[in-house]
Parts: sequence; structure tokens; C-alpha cells
Amino acid sequence: MSRIVDTIRHEAPAQPRASRRRRDRPARGNPELGIVQYFHMGDHDAVEQALEALAELPIKHLRTSISWCDWVREGGEEWYAWLLPKLVERAAVLPCFLYTPPHLGLLPKSSSPPRDPQAFGEFVEMVLRCYPDDFPYVELWNEPNNYIEWDWTVDPEWVIFAEMIAGAAQRAARLGVKSVLGGMSPFDPNWLDLMFKRGALAHIDVIGVHGFPGTWEAVWEGWDVHVDRVLEVIARHGAAQRIWVTEAGYSTWAHNEFGQLQTMADLVQAPADRVYWYSLQDLAAEHETLDGFHCDERAYHFGMTRRDAEAKLLHRVMRDRGVRGVSELVEFAKPGGAAPSGSVLITGGAGFIGTNLADRLASTGTAVTVLDSLVRPGVEDNLRWLKRKHRDLVRVEIGDVRDRFTVRRALAGAERVFHFAAQVAVTTSLEHPRDDVDVNLQGTINVLEEARRLAAPPAVVFTSTNKVYGRLSQLRLRRGETRYEPEDESVARDGIAESWPLEFCSPYGCSKGAADQYVLDYAHSYGMRTCVLRMSCIYGPHQHGTEDQGWVAHFLLGALRGEPITIFGDGRQTRDLLYVQDLVDALLAASTHPATLEGRAFNIGGGAGNAISVIGVVQQISELLGQRPKVLWGAWRVADQRYYVSDISAFSRLTGWKPRVPVQIGIARLYEWLADAAAPSPAALAAAGSS
Repeated sequence: MSRIVDTIRHEAPAQPRASRRRRDRPARGNPELGIVQYFHMGDHDAVEQALEALAELPIKHLRTSISWCDWVREGGEEWYAWLLPKLVERAAVLPCFLYTPPHLGLLPKSSSPPRDPQAFGEFVEMVLRCYPDDFPYVELWNEPNNYIEWDWTVDPEWVIFAEMIAGAAQRAARLGVKSVLGGMSPFDPNWLDLMFKRGALAHIDVIGVHGFPGTWEAVWEGWDVHVDRVLEVIARHGAAQRIWVTEAGYSTWAHNEFGQLQTMADLVQAPADRVYWYSLQDLAAEHETLDGFHCDERAYHFGMTRRDAEAKLLHRVMRDRGVRGVSELVEFAKPGGAAPSGSVLITGGAGFIGTNLADRLASTGTAVTVLDSLVRPGVEDNLRWLKRKHRDLVRVEIGDVRDRFTVRRALAGAERVFHFAAQVAVTTSLEHPRDDVDVNLQGTINVLEEARRLAAPPAVVFTSTNKVYGRLSQLRLRRGETRYEPEDESVARDGIAESWPLEFCSPYGCSKGAADQYVLDYAHSYGMRTCVLRMSCIYGPHQHGTEDQGWVAHFLLGALRGEPITIFGDGRQTRDLLYVQDLVDALLAASTHPATLEGRAFNIGGGAGNAISVIGVVQQISELLGQRPKVLWGAWRVADQRYYVSDISAFSRLTGWKPRVPVQIGIARLYEWLADAAAPSPAALAAAGSS
């Protein structure tokens, strides 16, 4: 796949003769499903990674390239001798033969027509003889009507291309191998008509087409319309080729992973016998496309997985629920009309805290709009649960807070906004600080700005973090047998107050801290009703934590699976735990109390009465399990606080709010919920969305 930059047009084909019936359109909704992945020469690790990702999917067909140009390079044959058997062992491979060796071209570039058109067919035949019976089909070239794939200015009448393809297809047919014409991109029935007239399709069994609605195609009329145009040309020439979609995909460069699901749901309804999704993995950032090095960022984000093998939403849904699950989620997540006036917007609303808040609001009859990108593993399960329980009271807007127009749509009708959408792990922020600041800071500014532009800006409650206080290195501590304790008696009694100096530590602390300050300033500079809740450790139902975030649930999940629990540091780190339903009470109080919405920040947690160490949580789990889980120990992690307990007195005095669920009871409730959730579905155990 490469960027579409040009095509060629000829005179419009004549109308079909009345006596010639158009070939019947293939059945819709049941094509064979394949995937595309091109591999750079020598990139052995990427091949292994891709095959691991493919093994998790209900996909058996793989389309990949065999570059004539690479084959004749030093080490080329050896590369393909390693690659092709490995691919064939794992999938039904469709090899796409393409790219002229520059020294054999009319021009010294891979898109050039070769000086000897028959040399291409000789190369195809040679490879097929090297791998007999491995390839039932071969594809001849890729996007030939795309200038950067085939320089038709050197072959303006398409004589060389037609001779080249016809010769290669004839050689393949003699070996019992069927041929696919390289996919048109864009659709061009005029070009296809010319290929018939030039005799290129005499031995072609399948015509390939490409389509990238929402990414490359500015105008998209649907697969039915485009395929019908191809069928008309086939019928006009009395032929009977089948149609495959040999490339279709959607780039997530604008952070819209749900767009891939929508495109896939349409693709599997295309009237084609086989369809191939482009692609399995994102293109590595260090590679150059045919356009040039990062000339178009869209080209680098078509994968079902990122380059580090992290699964995107489409891969997760395909893995866990198959193609049917993709279509179901697309149907399930339709917004369903405008939100009514007085509704509530929850960004990150399919996450752990958002799900609990949305459930509470909808249970009281309040209309809720859930804005979520669904990028966190498992949050789509939370969304399904909310929609099944509350139906039309929960409106869904799939999108990313980095897109201000998505935020604008979601804000329609909102009277209150709870802004939870965030990158939530310190470890992830250390690996990807740019992404961290884009989501946490720029996303927050988008929410504030889009709210400010409204005639009656809604109240905005922002969930910040105790990490804005940094390592608390100036806090003198005593190291007890099972926990750290402050030497300062007032801190030991009440916890850390809002007057404690801010110290943004780690990229996550910086991005959340900066967003925290922007939210407060919008009250002072623009008169908006905003407040910030700096949260300690929240836990409860719908939390499926990971090692990086949501540690209480993560420990419980590990114990339920019989897996060891890893404790970083000495385990005496102390936190005040707050049960999620108590947090929901605080959020609702903050969003309706006038004094809280005057640009104030409050520390919110379980308070000193619910303070417990990591070792203490493990002891609670041991009592619930009836045995002590195996514990592993790791080094201290960056920016880890040895002690953080919230002083919640300011918020309590103002609103009357206090935590009601003791930590021992709350952990037991979460344990019971996770045990029930784990039973029906292994996929549920991987779900996240915790905060």
C-alpha cells in the first residue's frame, strides 16, 4: 500500500451490449478473510512478531510481497529462502510480485517498466519452480494505476505493462498457478477496460481492487458501487474473472482506532470472494515509503498492532470475538441521536471510574454521553455492559480527546463534564512522553476550550493525581515493620493537604500537573466553573488493573489466577484506598456544589482511616484466598512515593462528604466481583480501564 498520488484516464468505455449479461455479484457478508503484511529485507524480528500476532486472529490468508528488486540484491535470495517457508507454514500465502530492479528498467527505479517485459514473467516462473505447490495464486504487481507504483508516463499506452502481465500469467498457468491482477487504486473501470483491450487479462483469474475509505479516498460510494463498475467491464468483455479486495484499511494516525472497526465491518460486507485487510503491523518509523521519509504520516499507522506489538482495538476485538464481534461493536456504539439538554458528558467514560459514574447517573434517570477512544484493553466490555443495562440513557461517542471536533460533538447538550480521559501509567509516560502530554495536557485543553466556546459553559470536574506532589522527598518517614509512617504528627493524623508544595515528577506527573493547573486557571481567567480532584488509590468493581496501574485489582487478579504478585520496592509503601462508589459520591458533590467549582483543587482518597501498605493489601488477599500468594520482589520504580495519604478534610468540611466503605470491606467486594467476572470469559481478565 502506498499513497495514491495519480492515475490515468482514457475515454469512457462503451455501454454494455444488451445481449451480454453482467456477471452476478458475489455474495455479500461471507468473504474469505486475509491480511496484508509487507516485510523489509532482513527484518527477522518483525516477521516473528507479526506471525505471533496473526496466530491470535481468525485469519488464514496472508498477502505479502516478493520484490524482484530485492531478490536480485546481495542476500536477497537468502532472505526469501528464510521468509517464504516460514510464512507458508503459518498461512495460505498470496505473494505479490512487483518492483523492477533499477538496472533492468527503462528508468533506474523500481516503478519503471522493465526493458524486457518477459523478464518479469521469467522471474515469477523461477520463484514458483523454487516453491512448487506453495502458492495456488500469485498477484502480478501492486496498484499499477498508481503512478508511484508503476510509472505509466514511460508506458503511456500501457503496452509494456500488458505484455509483462500477460506473459507472467501465462507462465503461472502452465505451472497450475492462478493469477491475480494487481489491485487498482483508485477504482478505475476505464483503466480496467484498457487492460482487456491490451490483452493483459487473457490468463488472469482474479481482478484485485483496493479501497481506503476515510484515509486515502476523499469520495467513497461504497463497495457495492465500485465492484459493480468492475463487473460491468468484465461482462462487457465476455469474461468471468472473480473479484478480490486485495487491500483495504484505515489509518489510525489521528488516534481513531474505532475507524478501523467501522472499515472492517464494511469490508466483510463487500461483494467480493476474498478480502485482505491492510495491515497487520504499523510501518516502522525508521522506514521510508515510496512517497519519501514521513512525507505522509497516514502511511505509518495502518496496522492492527503497533510496531511494539501492542494490539489496537481491532486486533483485540477480532482476537476475542471474531468478525461478528467487530460488526456487533460497530452497531452497538452508534451514537443514537443528539444528547438531550441537561445531560452529562464523561470523557474516558468506558473506563473504570467512568463506568461506575455513568451507571450511577443513568440509574437515576440522567442522560449520559460516554466519550471514549476504546484504546485501553477491555473497556469495550464496560461499554457493552453500560449499554445493555441502560440502553438509550447512555449515548456513545467513540473518539479521542485529542480531536477537538470529536469533543465538540460530545459536548452537545452537556450541563456537566467529568474529564477522566487520560494516559494513566507512569511507566508508559516514561516510554512515550509525547503521547502522554498529547493525551493528558492537549486533550484537557481541548475539553476546556470546547466547553468555553459554548454560550453556557458546563461545569468541568477534572480527576488529577497525587503524583502532582512528586516523590514527597521532604517528608521525613519512619520505617515500620509493615509500613512507612510520617514523623510529623499532623501529617500522620490527617495526611497530605492541598497546601503541600507541587513537584511534578515523571512525564505523567508533569502532564497531569500541567492539566491540573490549566483546569484551575480557566476558572480564574475565564470565569468557568471548574474544580480538580487529586486522587489517591481508587479501587472497586469494573477495575481490571495492570502492573503499571490499578495495582489493588492487579494483585487480586494475579492471586485468583494462581500467579505470583510482584512488589516493587520493600512493600512498605503506604496509600489511602478509596472505594469507587465513595469516589462517585465525591464526584457528584463536586459537580453540583457552587463553592467547589470556583477553581479549587481537593485531595480525594480514603483518608487516614483507610491507609494501608502494599504488604497490608497482600495480607488481606491472603485472608480472602485462605493462603498466601507467591510474592516476587522488584527494584523501586521511578517516582514511587513511599507514603501518600490524602488529607480529605477540606472537601469534607465544604460538602459533608466522607468515605463510607472501610478498606477491608472494599477489597473483599472487589475480590468477589473479580472472581465472578473471571468465570465466564478469559478475555474479561485482560480488561482494563482502571484509573
